[in-house]
Amino acid sequence: MRQANEIQDGLLKPVGLGFLRFEFFDDGYTPDDLENKQKSGLLFTDLEVAGKREIKKLIKRYEEMKQPVRCLINNAFVPWVCDVAAELQIPSAVLWVQSCACLAAYYYYQHQLAKFPTETEPEIDVEVPFMPLVWKHDEIPSFLHPSCRFSIFTDHILQQIKRLPNTFSVLIDTFEELERDIIDHMSQLCPEVIINPIGPLFMRAKTTSPDVKGDISDSVNQCMEWLDSKGPSSIVYISFGTVVHVKQEQIDEIAHGLLNSGLSFLWVVRPPIEGLSLETHVLPRELEDKGMIVEWCPQERVLAHPAVACFLSHCGWNSTVEALSSGVPIVCLPQWGDQVTNAVYLVDVFKTGVRLGRGEADEKIVSREVVAEKLLEATVGEKAVELRENARRWKKEAEATVGYGGSSDKNFGEFVDKLVANIW
Repeated sequence: MRQANEIQDGLLKPVGLGFLRFEFFDDGYTPDDLENKQKSGLLFTDLEVAGKREIKKLIKRYEEMKQPVRCLINNAFVPWVCDVAAELQIPSAVLWVQSCACLAAYYYYQHQLAKFPTETEPEIDVEVPFMPLVWKHDEIPSFLHPSCRFSIFTDHILQQIKRLPNTFSVLIDTFEELERDIIDHMSQLCPEVIINPIGPLFMRAKTTSPDVKGDISDSVNQCMEWLDSKGPSSIVYISFGTVVHVKQEQIDEIAHGLLNSGLSFLWVVRPPIEGLSLETHVLPRELEDKGMIVEWCPQERVLAHPAVACFLSHCGWNSTVEALSSGVPIVCLPQWGDQVTNAVYLVDVFKTGVRLGRGEADEKIVSREVVAEKLLEATVGEKAVELRENARRWKKEAEATVGYGGSSDKNFGEFVDKLVANIW
């Protein structure tokens, strides 16, 4: 974030209707340390020790400046921030950047309110009240499956669920119209905590400052100029986010599936994350003349462009919400975490997706023939028309919910009012 924003001066930066001041603390790591700490499992432990110490210093500094901190807000991967808030008697809230359905899954797992897959029963279905479907074993967030290889993430998220009674609000990047039943159910399950759907967040936080951005790459205007030259609903947009690393074998099949489909595309192929031992993806040369390949593009603007017909995605929640709010169907290739749950919702509940894969646990490479078939299904014919109509309906709902008087607008206003009035 510091590298992306080039902010060292601590000045206020305009975002939305307000301002942000970025504050950083040094974790003491070198790039070489990062990989070693991840391998040893000490990364999160060291972050907690340094974070607790530095956040307390930060709060004390602001208090001395006569600018007392009114609230601490954290995401689920740093649950210990709630402990700092409790120690200093400051109200705390959780920013939940997954779906409310996933929040319910973790809550039910932590409190043993439903049966989940185990080592001895790895393939049982999971039923949670007020969900629109029964989850198959590979449709729950994969961090809750006994085969999960990211148990450290599971531990941190469940630690946050345990601490929910210590917070006064859960701010969720979703909206009532999208997940109304499960939002209402979670509000009844956790009466001591306000469940606050305030999304889609990306539609609210518009900045006028060129310094504020979330990506370390430079904006590529060339992407938008290229899209401007294309006809309506003619381009497949492909991106697997900033963290997911798809196997090269699957990349090869996607590339040849694109060639077989005859569709033009915009494909974001990111270099591997620095400090991790991951291979650099290689695309066949014959693909270069059929579309555009970049390391980064402004995803919000791309999804809003009329040339984009569909989005081949890993189904991370940010990408899912951005696509729904932009009226763009998704071809779903989830890998792990909440992605597998988001994919089943896109296909079976929101009705804006077609399934390409089931996730890493499936251990299958989707063939080029299936890739071509699903891309054409999402872009051509009656099914494509149905998907786009459903997506446009969600776009209208998203626009209304963040507009003046919409449900997310009201929920966020109520959250701020409680802080100002010290009602928490």
